[in-house]
Amino acid sequence: MLKKLLDQGVSVWLDSLSRDMLHSGFLQEWVDKGMRGQTSNPTIFQGAIRGSKTYDEDIRKLSQAGLSPEDICWELMVADVQGACDKFLPLYKESGGKDGFVSLELDPTKARDSQGSIEQGKKLWPKVDRPNLMLKVPGTQEGLPVLRALLEEGMNVNVTLLFAVERYDEVMTVHMEALEARLKAGHPIDNIATVASFFVSRVDTEVEKRLAQLTLSDEQKAALLGKVAVANARAAYAQFLKRVASERWQKLASQGAQIMRPLWASTGTKNKAYSDTLYVDELVGPHCVNTMPEATLTAVMDHGKTEPTLTESHLKEAAQTLATLKEVGVDLADVTLNTLEKEGVDKFAESYADLVDTIKRSVQTLSV
Repeated sequence: MLKKLLDQGVSVWLDSLSRDMLHSGFLQEWVDKGMRGQTSNPTIFQGAIRGSKTYDEDIRKLSQAGLSPEDICWELMVADVQGACDKFLPLYKESGGKDGFVSLELDPTKARDSQGSIEQGKKLWPKVDRPNLMLKVPGTQEGLPVLRALLEEGMNVNVTLLFAVERYDEVMTVHMEALEARLKAGHPIDNIATVASFFVSRVDTEVEKRLAQLTLSDEQKAALLGKVAVANARAAYAQFLKRVASERWQKLASQGAQIMRPLWASTGTKNKAYSDTLYVDELVGPHCVNTMPEATLTAVMDHGKTEPTLTESHLKEAAQTLATLKEVGVDLADVTLNTLEKEGVDKFAESYADLVDTIKRSVQTLSV
């Protein structure tokens, strides 16, 4: 199944990371099956550390060495990401630096602090010291200068928390500007990989809250329920196709620049009325990444589909869905930019605070 998706242009990544999966052989097994990369975030690490005793010895040692709970947190995350990077390193080399990446998110409490995020990125990159690391930068207005600065330094970047096509367009512009700046400075650009993580399922969740407050015909419901998130992602893909076909991008490509691939994130289906592989089946096409939680991955392996669903006809269908959404009075820009982007930043910051608190409690328990 993973090979079939790859044949259609989709690299499957795992949206989960823990030390247990590194040590148990779980991750290596999936790499052998064709897994192409891995993503993590504060929520994922919180679940990994809170639910396992695997970290206890390291937490005890780092605490005895005088590190704060927050510093311990970063030591643990860096170690896990290094271990995962090492598992994917053969694939990274085999693919010519096009796949085999592992993502580590910058401190989400600094999501509105451009300079603080840039400084952290410049410290984390050499600390992890792996060529197949991707640093995760939030796709907020404040994240754009961070993206530019890290790319100009030659780092791989995963732009996360993208919900709006408008913001995605800004991200693609900054990507090109940074590569152009590197070329002007005489630096290579062929070894820099990027993805733009476009969140999918949360769009349906928020849109459907708003649709529930409206009086809709059966025809309108059929055209919108379970359709808007995919349509929004397809609109982003249409914008991506325009960008890579542009003369500006072609000049960069001629110098070896790698395409900033759209990455479909938040692909676990939250509404039980929909297929559990909806956000995979409906976003199949060239130059894509789909990062899946374990439950979605299992479902895809069992009954996922691999037919192309990002064709010209699918993109036209998406445009019609978004036009219908506008007609019924739902402002998609308000959904994506004003609500989901802010919520996404806040949720990751809360998860990070909970993660640090989890480690603080572990330090107290282990020191008894």
